Amino acid sequence: MHYLPQIIFLVLSIAGIGIFSRKIAEIRRNIFLGKPENLNNQPGKRIRNLLLLALGQKKMFKNPLVAIMHLVIYAGFIIINLEVLEIILDGVFGTHRLFAAPLGSLYNWLINGFEFLAVGVIAVCIMFLLRRNLIKLKRFISKDLDGWPRSDANYILITEIILMSLFLIMNATDQLLQASGNEHYHITGVFFFSQKIAPVFSGLSQSSLVILERSCWWFHIIGIFVFLNYLPYSKHLHIIMAFPNAYYARLELPGKMNNMPAVQNEVLYAIQPEIAPTDTATPAHFGAKDVFELSWKNLLDAYSCTECGRCTAACPANITGKLLSPRKIMMATRDRLEEVGKNINTHKQFLDDGKSLLHTYISIEELRACTTCNACVEQCPVSISPLEIILELRRSLIMEESNAPQEWNSTFSNIENNFAPWKFSPDDRDQWIRDIE
Repeated sequence: MHYLPQIIFLVLSIAGIGIFSRKIAEIRRNIFLGKPENLNNQPGKRIRNLLLLALGQKKMFKNPLVAIMHLVIYAGFIIINLEVLEIILDGVFGTHRLFAAPLGSLYNWLINGFEFLAVGVIAVCIMFLLRRNLIKLKRFISKDLDGWPRSDANYILITEIILMSLFLIMNATDQLLQASGNEHYHITGVFFFSQKIAPVFSGLSQSSLVILERSCWWFHIIGIFVFLNYLPYSKHLHIIMAFPNAYYARLELPGKMNNMPAVQNEVLYAIQPEIAPTDTATPAHFGAKDVFELSWKNLLDAYSCTECGRCTAACPANITGKLLSPRKIMMATRDRLEEVGKNINTHKQFLDDGKSLLHTYISIEELRACTTCNACVEQCPVSISPLEIILELRRSLIMEESNAPQEWNSTFSNIENNFAPWKFSPDDRDQWIRDIE
């Protein structure tokens, strides 16, 4: 029975990490259902993007106040959870504050730093809850977030408040037990914030303090494992996915459109038929109708979306009341990809379900509203490109389904026949000069 807590902890850790790893492997498989694309060039620039965009959150600082608040939560999440290493080792070996003796006075400085961050995280989470639920910024009350997405954001913020509160209460009761000379609780020095909280619990007996401290310890680590396994089903997966997404970000100028070599060659062969090969294969697809025809990078973008809505708030089509929402494009792509993944899990391979990203999840009206202005890409904190997905779906709509408004068809016809969008013969293009002469 002496080793029962350690056994329980090991079983909990193996289960928590194992379930999380399995889901992450499934997400990786889903991402690579997309078309192959080589994005390993210029590693120096890519590492710079990772450091500036994912770690340094460079784009967030367009709004300094919000950026600082977000940085507090981010730093708190990353740095405070370094303490999880000590919790895990304590759980495995049955020790208490294993790092206190080796680190000496530095340990006290570290825990105090963690406490300042914990208080900061609690304060910022409360402010973010107020922004979402009382102030109700326009991008947070959009119909894009109706249902689960809106609740998801609140659940995460509340969970972070609970985890940080458990950390502070655990330290506060620990301080009281240290002061009482309990042999299991080593002297670590004063913790600034927990020392302020400690008087709230000073009336409890030693046994009650031990139960409260141990309960906070267990709930804290259980909460972390639950949070870890909740992440893959939440928009907060971007905490992890932002790093690979920033590394594999496009290095070309934003908004650059990818031409199809097969289409370019068709034009070239029409001009120079003598160079046309005799065994040219017809492209399997023009553009993308479903997630399989998108690039794996587009699918990585979908899993990296934070659902913050900055893209939609900057979209001129959305601002003028049109149906298009770049955030919804990303959410729909992720939802379709998850559905495809479940299909594969059930049948061991994908069986046609009669659905597709185009039409079932994203409508023609949404696609046609896009002006390709690139505002959504510019605003995204982690360099996601809804525009790429929109362009690929539009390409499929027009080139495979011949589905375009009459005005577009007229433009296409003019370009094909007159080499310009206007209905003027190329021979008459310089007529205005002759008229002047």
